[in-house]
Amino acid sequence: METKYIFVTGGVVSSLGKGIIAASIGKLLQARGFKVTIQKFDPYINIDPGTLNPYEHGECYVTEDGFETDLDLGHYERFTGIHTTRNNSITTGRIYKTVIDRERRGDYLGKTIQVVPHITDEIKRRMLREEVKGEELDFVITEVGGTIGDIESAPFMEAIRQLRWQLGRNAVCVHLTYVPYLKAADELKTKPTQHSVKELQSMGIQPDILVLRTERHLDDHIRMKVASFCNVDLECVVQSEDLPSIYEVPVNMQRQGLDAAIMRKIGIPVGETPAMKPWHDFLDKQRCASREVHIGLVGKYALQDAYKSIRESLNLAGIYNDVKVRLHFINSEEITRENVAGMLDGMAGIVICPGFGQRGIEGKILAAEYTRTHDIPTFGICLGMQMMVIEFARNVLGYSNATSAEFRGDGGAEARGCEPPYVIDMMEEQKNIKQMGGTMRLGAYDCEIVKGSRTWEAYGEETLIRERHRHRYEFNNQYMDEYEAHGMKCVGINPAANLVEIVEIPDKRWYIGTQFHPEYSSTVLHPHPLFMSFIKASLWKS
Repeated sequence: METKYIFVTGGVVSSLGKGIIAASIGKLLQARGFKVTIQKFDPYINIDPGTLNPYEHGECYVTEDGFETDLDLGHYERFTGIHTTRNNSITTGRIYKTVIDRERRGDYLGKTIQVVPHITDEIKRRMLREEVKGEELDFVITEVGGTIGDIESAPFMEAIRQLRWQLGRNAVCVHLTYVPYLKAADELKTKPTQHSVKELQSMGIQPDILVLRTERHLDDHIRMKVASFCNVDLECVVQSEDLPSIYEVPVNMQRQGLDAAIMRKIGIPVGETPAMKPWHDFLDKQRCASREVHIGLVGKYALQDAYKSIRESLNLAGIYNDVKVRLHFINSEEITRENVAGMLDGMAGIVICPGFGQRGIEGKILAAEYTRTHDIPTFGICLGMQMMVIEFARNVLGYSNATSAEFRGDGGAEARGCEPPYVIDMMEEQKNIKQMGGTMRLGAYDCEIVKGSRTWEAYGEETLIRERHRHRYEFNNQYMDEYEAHGMKCVGINPAANLVEIVEIPDKRWYIGTQFHPEYSSTVLHPHPLFMSFIKASLWKS
């Protein structure tokens, strides 16, 4: 059949959960046997979120092909299991850069370059995925970031307007809005939704389906009111209530017939409702989990979305281990030698989180020392792994001022003419790079695991794995023999570059650090084996 296109937009306020709705639609259509992809169009002018502060934008998600993207792509992958690429994440910056590069080459033959048609044509080309060769997709779901009425979203809306006419019944617009509850009046208010839809209509787009985000159940009277005022069929007005878990959203949407409504609008026979047994089995395990395990996240970004994929990976692993994971953020900037025991007290396991820059690293090193000496299960990811390596060098190998080349020039030993041991050094191919954006070691690389290691056991005795990376610095192989002799084993090596990918201390219950980011490949139906093993080890003490 011809490819169908679903556009997901949002109104009233941001952070309503467009990404969760887009991912849920993708999951429901997959369950019906359709081949689906989901893409995110972000209105900001950055080329990608790779240089954005996590406080600005949450975590930066990395695709297998090495592109830094919006965190919503993590939701897409966790819900659907698809592998997204650089073609699934588009920003205004990328659109404008493409058009400007063409203009500089003379591709437009001297024409005046304008938002309409040149920018909108490039947006349409990307929405239709014309640059992706060989794809055979039944549905392309496109989420547009931001809120209707934002000035930066206007070109995207115009592109959608044009595509709606161009594609006819092969395109559907799903609009997510907010229905607030006013406590003083004890009323749910539909006026913000009405205004949001009118704003969308003023741009020439009539939504086919409305998803009403609400904290309270909406009765049929409110749904009929919204349908009447917004020119939408009643069966196409569904509600997205607050639920105990985001993973209940797909079945809630299915229960209300969201996927069926989309298919009717497009003209595809609805057929039987898929059972989605593996998903329901997962939800049953989630609901039945009664025991709790407390895990500490040692990091410097006190923002939930900054470590979104790690949080979700831990929660998923907990569910499959029949426990509820209670996550506790521990600010590494506040950790001192005097208070480290108190700050980590009660944690059955510790994750030393990734990041960049020197702020908060001493606290991470102290946390790694405490968990190592007290045999608390510890999982270091990227920079977290590097802090475990530095701590071991300082307190076991005897290099008291060991550090990372990332922190070179901080006014310490190097400034006094005595360069410290850089047990973590810059990768050779990174040393001549000046431009920051998109230049790290990014994407999936092979890793050979030592047989018999704890990591090998966690991966189900696999010896060759492939995981995603985002870093400039690496374990300094000059010190490998010393680490191995003193008990920290280098059990994962990239065969092409001889880069140390995994370290572990086998004498401890669970003390593993990975240079890669395993959280990027953990999904609802296939939780990552390292997170599964870590939670299992943490349960021994909790």
